[in-house]
Amino acid sequence: MLLTKIDTAVFVTVLLVAKCTATIPHFLHGRPKNGMLGKPKARDTTAPLPQDQWFEQKVDNFNDANTKTWQQRYFVNDQFYKEGGPIFIMLGGEGPLAPIWMVEGAWINYAKTFNAMLFSIEHRFYGKSHPTMDMSTENLQYLSSEQALADTGNFIQYAKQKYGLYDNKWISFGGSYSGSLSAWLRLKYPHLIYGAVATSAPLLALIDFKAYLGVTEASLGTTGPACNTEISKATTAVESLITTDSGRMKLKTMFNLCEDINPANIYDVANFYSLLAGNFEGVVQYNRDNRDFEGGVGGNITIDTLCGVMNDTSRGSAIERYAVINSMMLSTYDEKCLDINYNSMIDDLKKTDWNSSAAEGGRQWLYQTCTEFGFFQTSDLEDQPFGHGFPLNFSVQQCMDIYGSQFNADLITKGINRTNTNYGAQNIKASRIVFPNGSIDQWHALGKLVDLPDGSVAIFINGTAHCANMYPPRPEDPEGLVQAREIIKDLIGIWTLPLA
Repeated sequence: MLLTKIDTAVFVTVLLVAKCTATIPHFLHGRPKNGMLGKPKARDTTAPLPQDQWFEQKVDNFNDANTKTWQQRYFVNDQFYKEGGPIFIMLGGEGPLAPIWMVEGAWINYAKTFNAMLFSIEHRFYGKSHPTMDMSTENLQYLSSEQALADTGNFIQYAKQKYGLYDNKWISFGGSYSGSLSAWLRLKYPHLIYGAVATSAPLLALIDFKAYLGVTEASLGTTGPACNTEISKATTAVESLITTDSGRMKLKTMFNLCEDINPANIYDVANFYSLLAGNFEGVVQYNRDNRDFEGGVGGNITIDTLCGVMNDTSRGSAIERYAVINSMMLSTYDEKCLDINYNSMIDDLKKTDWNSSAAEGGRQWLYQTCTEFGFFQTSDLEDQPFGHGFPLNFSVQQCMDIYGSQFNADLITKGINRTNTNYGAQNIKASRIVFPNGSIDQWHALGKLVDLPDGSVAIFINGTAHCANMYPPRPEDPEGLVQAREIIKDLIGIWTLPLA
């Protein structure tokens, strides 16, 4: 889903319906950066995709005096179901619900094994699920994880009656933000959800997610120390050039910027630094993630690709190689130039119409980060190679500029404290949850990495990135990933045993 950088480069994280793409999700010309991957392209498949289904929900689940309702989108696949089998429900995250996940992914293999019926439900305010006439700040008060969880509870009660599923065990699935929702659904609605798979789930909300760059550095370092050293050299060179007129013109040419760098506009400059780091961050987060099955592009660009360029001194100086990486990313995602204009980005995200580009997920997810989660991937970590050009105040300023001056650091911090109090953060107390995380994935720093005493299991998969266990298996999958999927299958088998 779900989850991530709050700037022109990214809106996370984090991570999506089952696309798991933190998710990341501000869609900058379709480039995946530290959150959602963007809308998948059409894909040829022999399996028919399910049709849109609709369910009536309340706009406000916590105020009976508000009688307004709306239509929520969901999908169903019953081709594997046998009477008495479990019910799997995939939770939507910070983007449109993708029907391809109803016929693809690791959970399909689990459904075949256990004769499960499959549902997926789109998160309110994303995709086609519009609770209000527009996305005004006033209306976004109805966008929260708590409302989404209540929506799911309502849907489960509805589905039990419509499909005659009164005695079946329900198991929830999700990745990134929706992975957190899966865990929280089991925590808050244990009478409805018997077990939960919470992949790459960031459980700890915090305002300054500076450890994101720390894990990025460590993941790049798996290729050897030279890569980070060369990035650091390139960053130093950028910092030097940006101080002079001639240097800024050189940077514009080298990095194919859409416009001149205005040194007086500190937010344009911060965007520039953030975008350059984002070229690496997104690749690290989704390294070798098998996104090709849903039409995603860029999966062939890996940590090895980036560090191969940065370590190749025959391709020029460190900053020249840094620019080669930037050109590679622009070309891959069909971007004509690198847009660092802060005001343009803010203007786009202030649009409230459902037909606007902001409605693809950027405006909504940023609101959730500004009110519930933080998750701001800053450059505040002291020891990392990308410099310190996009500090916390850069992210906070975006909240204020888009939604109003009251969305300041104090309001964000209060919302984060409430979230952690409500769900327990990394001290969540609930049984029958499995928490898979990948060592390469930056979001594991906010996840659950040790087993809980009440029967919930943590799986730390060495060498894999964001939501890797959710994707369709491949022959080249590392042994740790193969084993993780088997452990998840075994747990589901235990959970779905008949009650004594």
